[in-house]
Amino acid sequence: MNPGASKLRDFFYSIMKDEEIVELLQDPSKHETAFRAILKSYKEKLYYHVRKIVIDHDDADDVTQEAFIKIWRNLDKFRGDSKLYTWLYRIATNEALTFLQKKRKDMSVSIDDNEILVNQLETSRSDSYYSGDEIQTKLQKALLELTDKQRVVFNLKYFDDLKYEEIAEITETSVGGLKATYHFAVKKIEEFLTKN
Repeated sequence: MNPGASKLRDFFYSIMKDEEIVELLQDPSKHETAFRAILKSYKEKLYYHVRKIVIDHDDADDVTQEAFIKIWRNLDKFRGDSKLYTWLYRIATNEALTFLQKKRKDMSVSIDDNEILVNQLETSRSDSYYSGDEIQTKLQKALLELTDKQRVVFNLKYFDDLKYEEIAEITETSVGGLKATYHFAVKKIEEFLTKN
């Protein structure tokens, strides 16, 4: 395939709307096209979502790749009961949380111990994928004071600007529970920022 055709195809995939991708998913013979469109539209978004959970670039890259493998393997299971992006975010979130649990278990630390992530945050400040200033670093440290669930909910609400109903689909939690989780997360962050 010539380079011009490849660029045109990539452009086509990048402008596809979720509804068009969902329509492609209804026909198993079009799953490859749908997956390419998902990859083009969501690779960067899911990477940054995962990165906010696992902190380290290499880990985020690995987890994102695993999430896309899972997405590919489960394309035929997507029925359109939820929005495409909430389905994708749920898979990526679950992969990231599973990764953190495994990493903590392998390092024999408590599930709630985020010291590993704090150390990775300090290390990541020098990598080329980190673009944060001192204020962002302080916020990231505050986020690491949260439980994984609180951090995920805060990230989805604050950074991704999702509605509670959308976050509920992603996390498979009640809206009321999410509001409480978000409230406690904000309170913890404020306390951390006041003290530090």
